[in-house]
Amino acid sequence: MNIRLETKDDFRQVEELTREAFWNLYVPGCDEHYLCHILREHKDFISELDYVVELNGIIIASIMYTESFLLSDDQEKVRTVSFGPLCVHPDYQRKGIGTALIEKTKSLVKNMNIPAIIIYGDPHNYCKHGFRNGIDYHVSNIDGEYPLGLLVLELQNGFFGKKKWKIKQTDAFYFDHEKVLEFDRQFVEKEKMHKYSQEIFKMNIRAFLR
Repeated sequence: MNIRLETKDDFRQVEELTREAFWNLYVPGCDEHYLCHILREHKDFISELDYVVELNGIIIASIMYTESFLLSDDQEKVRTVSFGPLCVHPDYQRKGIGTALIEKTKSLVKNMNIPAIIIYGDPHNYCKHGFRNGIDYHVSNIDGEYPLGLLVLELQNGFFGKKKWKIKQTDAFYFDHEKVLEFDRQFVEKEKMHKYSQEIFKMNIRAFLR
């Protein structure tokens, strides 16, 4: 297993991998492969944290990072980073590969003197890596709310203290879904289906902590 930076030659393979990993998981079909496609040219994309896992010449996992920042209640602005999409091919999940990608890139982020990684994700997947809900660090979304899926990994012990913060992520995550449909026509057709994981996702994104 080789963990390395993504190259231009990997782009299509990573998009196909991401489509396979997310297909029908959160919605019928998926849009994460389109997000991969547009992220690489976005101003907030961090190419030095764009890693893949290669096994026998095949890419089986990928992680991408973007710039984000925290804004405190006294207007202090602090650079952070966020990752996503993070995916592992379904045939290789639950084998520690996603963990290896997180650990590899987490060490690089620490060396960049960045105090935290902040993401939106399923707590079941990320709390085992040390992530906690934003409410534990007084980190809310831009509207001052604490979504269940807003997760913070503190990299500098004691950084957060008692200040209140709001997280602002890249606008790359907000895109035209009609363009997703157009982009998806380039790939082998797959059936869009309803799965129970989509119901869990809908519950999670409507859940907030107080």
